Amino acid sequence: MSKPTTPLKVVFRKFKEGDVIAMLCGTGVDCSPGNVMSYMHIGQHSEASRHLGRNLKLATPEEYAPLMRELKGIYECEIIPVKRLVW
Repeated sequence: MSKPTTPLKVVFRKFKEGDVIAMLCGTGVDCSPGNVMSYMHIGQHSEASRHLGRNLKLATPEEYAPLMRELKGIYECEIIPVKRLVW
């Protein structure tokens, strides 16, 4: 995936097991219909259903901090945590 030059909006959600997933807003055009790009520590970039977030709780800043650090090392832009997935 190319590095965006505009701020990247990201929704951080948490699985009940504790793993955090970053769902990248505005990436649906690069994915299969109904999907967005996502990022997790294990597995890294992948497509995820845009509906996945409906079943997961929002991660707290403390919970998503390690994943945020990883994303900042990958993308050369501002990363803005948001509460809702935006196309």
